[in-house]
Amino acid sequence: MENEKRYSEMAEVELKQEIARLREKARKAEQLGIVNEFAVYERRVTMAQAYLLNPDEFKPGKLYELKTDPGQYFKVEYMNGVFAWGYRMSGDGKEEGIPISLLNK
Repeated sequence: MENEKRYSEMAEVELKQEIARLREKARKAEQLGIVNEFAVYERRVTMAQAYLLNPDEFKPGKLYELKTDPGQYFKVEYMNGVFAWGYRMSGDGKEEGIPISLLNK
């Protein structure tokens, strides 16, 4: 197995290349009907996209609309790297961490 870099170690151009590679793999998995593999690649794309964003642009105490669920909002309690920790306004109040790439600014 090749020695892969962490997303946090990649330059912007490397992240964009990785996202393109993962999207192609996801497309192939979807065409083949391999739903689980497709979901894994989609999650990896989401994580890589989070490293292209500036975590300082997301502020604790603010509400952000979820890209994957329009009309639903997430309240950020605190930031930890590229993860926003908080809770969904329409949820059960249970704290969760989500990649900032899932939040609309």
